[in-house]
Amino acid sequence: MLKKKLQNRFKFIFRRRILVIISLLAQIALFIFVIAGTGIYVKFSYWILTFLSIIVCIFIINKHEKAGFKLTWIFLILLFPFFGGILYIMLNFWSNPKKLRKSLNRNIRSSRDAFYLPGNRLDELINNYPDFKTQAHYLQEYAGFPVYSNTRQEYLPSGEAFHGKVLEEIEKARSYIFLEFFIIKEGVMLDSILQILERKAAQGLDVRIMYDDMGCFFTLPPDFPLVLKRKGIKTFVFNRFRPIISSLQNNRDHRKIISVDGKVAFTGGLNLADEYINVVERFGHWKDSAIMIEGDAAWSLTLIFLQMWNLGFKEKDNYTSFYPWKDNEKEIMECVSFGYVQPYADSPIDNENVGEHVYIQIINHAKKYVYINTPYLIVDDNLLSALTLAAKSGVDVRIITPHRWDKWIVAITSRSYYRRLIQSGVKVYEYSSGFNHGKTFVSDDRIATVGTTNLDFRSLYLHFECGILVYASETVAAVKEDFLTTLPGSKEITLKDCASNIFQRIIPDILRVFAPVM
Repeated sequence: MLKKKLQNRFKFIFRRRILVIISLLAQIALFIFVIAGTGIYVKFSYWILTFLSIIVCIFIINKHEKAGFKLTWIFLILLFPFFGGILYIMLNFWSNPKKLRKSLNRNIRSSRDAFYLPGNRLDELINNYPDFKTQAHYLQEYAGFPVYSNTRQEYLPSGEAFHGKVLEEIEKARSYIFLEFFIIKEGVMLDSILQILERKAAQGLDVRIMYDDMGCFFTLPPDFPLVLKRKGIKTFVFNRFRPIISSLQNNRDHRKIISVDGKVAFTGGLNLADEYINVVERFGHWKDSAIMIEGDAAWSLTLIFLQMWNLGFKEKDNYTSFYPWKDNEKEIMECVSFGYVQPYADSPIDNENVGEHVYIQIINHAKKYVYINTPYLIVDDNLLSALTLAAKSGVDVRIITPHRWDKWIVAITSRSYYRRLIQSGVKVYEYSSGFNHGKTFVSDDRIATVGTTNLDFRSLYLHFECGILVYASETVAAVKEDFLTTLPGSKEITLKDCASNIFQRIIPDILRVFAPVM
């Protein structure tokens, strides 16, 4: 019976996916037919559409957007002037992010004061560590994410460590459990968590799961929200995928957040799927990382979750009602030896690249070293210049990427950046045992960040992301130790390893033109 049930579910999912693909192909075919028909019946259509493409190119050049995106679109329009301009208009003007932006801005404004309920530690941080002023000031005073103290941190260097700690902490929940993930897949990891969540929901706790529809397109059945509802778990499917050609479908929720009572929170590179804890093997050993925080800063990740959650419902939450210490201020932790913590989030619809700026400031302020874990290495000129300049200035810059990749086109494009980085003095390594999915930066034994943002265009500019910045804490040493422990199991890439013949070099160069859409 179980086998038959699984087969029926697979067939249902497969049919839904096929219908969506057919719908998209039909739209593309209709688009080509209309353009071709116009070319047949209208004598001057070619010149009209070419002129339209020129106008679109002028618009793109003057648009406030990353140069990489501009160059990609202009290249495509020049390559296909007959319908390139129309295609850009369809993708960018038929989508309507204004409603999403307006709703998110409303949520941000209404929750802004709640971030400061545990207090304002910015001046204290600057007085104790003046070198951190610009980084902390930018995130708090401009981006809106305060600095916190009184927060214990535990760096989790593997999916197995993350999984065990999550089960332990959600078991302790007394009021609410919030989860937000890009990918959720049925299996051992999800089942073990759902068993606890179902029991906690039955006890009256507020249990919520939010996931990205595109990220779970092939991993969850369409009726999954109904399955969770029967278990007493509230669900929000972010940006439901619709078979309509639209640039809005690019903006995915790539965050990974777990909040337990607003007192404990997790984030990092891990999704809820069995490959992340090496129960199943996809690309060799899966190397990942996460961080758990307990205390004041956990409240910040809770609010970041609620800001996104409230996009899906007309009735908005009262943010302060979730504050864990509203009834007993004496329960607030006093952990003065644990440094300072600054959770942050990034949105693709506010024209502020918070994740990129966090990374660039770490690189630019480094004096001794910067060690980086990233599954993808597809960066624009700003990050590329920062990395190469730091290396040329004597900073020990090292990057670990995977040896076994999940997407071969992305792998080839990533490797196309190796030559320039290595020539500038950056040391590039590939994790030999499998897939390195961690997203960490650590520098000078003083600052580190663990989060969800990859070093690629999609994460940096198109996705909703989050992370935790840690100052002057023992966690910095833990992130560094994990990097150095991973290094012996990684192969250093040399210039000889980079593509040498013309064919091997020209393919990556062509793919780099399309890097912003990868």
